[in-house]
Amino acid sequence: MAPNPKSPLRGWIIRAAGSAILLGLLFWWLPLDQVLAGFARVPIGLWLGVWVLFMAGHALAAAKWWALLDRGFAYGAALRAHFAGLAANLCLPGAAGGDVVRAGAAQMALKDGAKVISGSLTDRLIDMLALAVLAGAGALGLAAGGSWGALSMQVLGVMAAALAGVIWIVPRLVPWVWGKWPGLPARSLALKTAADFAALGRRPGLLLGTLALSTAIQALFVVLAMWLGVAVGVQMPPAAWFFAWPLAKLLAVLPVSLNGLGLREATLAGLMVPLGAAGADVVAAGLVWQAILFATGGLGALVLALSGFRIRPAKAVE
Repeated sequence: MAPNPKSPLRGWIIRAAGSAILLGLLFWWLPLDQVLAGFARVPIGLWLGVWVLFMAGHALAAAKWWALLDRGFAYGAALRAHFAGLAANLCLPGAAGGDVVRAGAAQMALKDGAKVISGSLTDRLIDMLALAVLAGAGALGLAAGGSWGALSMQVLGVMAAALAGVIWIVPRLVPWVWGKWPGLPARSLALKTAADFAALGRRPGLLLGTLALSTAIQALFVVLAMWLGVAVGVQMPPAAWFFAWPLAKLLAVLPVSLNGLGLREATLAGLMVPLGAAGADVVAAGLVWQAILFATGGLGALVLALSGFRIRPAKAVE
């Protein structure tokens, strides 16, 4: 019994160590004074405006996720659950650790684990596909050889295949697996989840609509990050941002850092420096963006604390 309370702290320490190592390598490689100078060039008014627009984007993201859950509970509860996930990202692995918290909060309201699993996983894959689409568009806009385009197309293919797999292959594979080995645990949940994935696959309008909305939201975030980057001193064409920023965000999902801290900046610099950007400015811009993420997560935690962490189901949702 004793190790259990320590395991979350141990996991947090491991991820924090990952972020610290990555940041330490970046600051060893780059002149620290130039990174700090980049921070000072960002006007506070611009930062606050970006933060407000970033939160508005996440309000739309919560509505997208809510639609994939068939609006089975009140939008206000979905919004609180979404921001609970953003708050959890402050201390959980990678940039996707908050998805588990968001899904748990939704389950409290919806009382349908299969629908929460299918809707939440589809939502995450749609977001990742949208990022891959933007990276591909950015690569097409770059005048730098075909290597960037090949990389983006590979990522786009993987994300499209992953989404197609859960929507159209899982509903066929899961019943076969549990039919062949009926003694496997969680049979009812697995079959219900597969059926919910199949139901989403029969609604192409919903899938295409949420993909379009996700692409618009992620494009907004790229523009916001670019505004901060320009203020820091990163003078790169928009195509470079649309190529590099989504790929960096995709890699930040890996559970090796706190909310992608260090990993996102290292990836962004690794992609943009070969295109002609100054590494110190790129890392400074990435860290300013991280401040937006941490401020949003902190606000989410505050709202949840003030609301008593209550997630109530809707009495009736049409």
